[in-house]
Amino acid sequence: KSRQGQGITYDKVVYTGMIDEYFDHCLGNLEYRSLYFEKEDLPDVENFQGNAVINYTEKEIPYTRIIEHKHFEFGTQEKTYITREYPSEWQEGMEPYYPVNNEKNNELYKKYAALAEKENVLFGGRLAQYKYFDMDDTVEEALLLADNLL
Repeated sequence: KSRQGQGITYDKVVYTGMIDEYFDHCLGNLEYRSLYFEKEDLPDVENFQGNAVINYTEKEIPYTRIIEHKHFEFGTQEKTYITREYPSEWQEGMEPYYPVNNEKNNELYKKYAALAEKENVLFGGRLAQYKYFDMDDTVEEALLLADNLL
């Protein structure tokens, strides 16, 4: 059955936001992790790390990766800039990037997922499915969702 919203008629909606927010947190709040980014312009450096992204897993290093943007497009610019990515606890108003998959949150998610089954909405992605996906998994899930829709 078609629904109408803001003058638009649609048969299905794909929702990729926070599932608990979709339901106005009626069962409680799920927990998320966020990130913050520190950008640095390096006008005197032609090549900082030689790659677009290097991940850091050492406990002593506070950031999780450094991104050197010029390498995404095979840049040959004389200078470069980088972004350090730091993990951060999520608070309202911040961008949620990752679900916190522990027993308490996963049990609460199951209750939201049961509510979601009653909706004429496809819930997809990390936030809506409350699951960590690597990028290849994200693409695979999107294709499966599209297959199911079509």
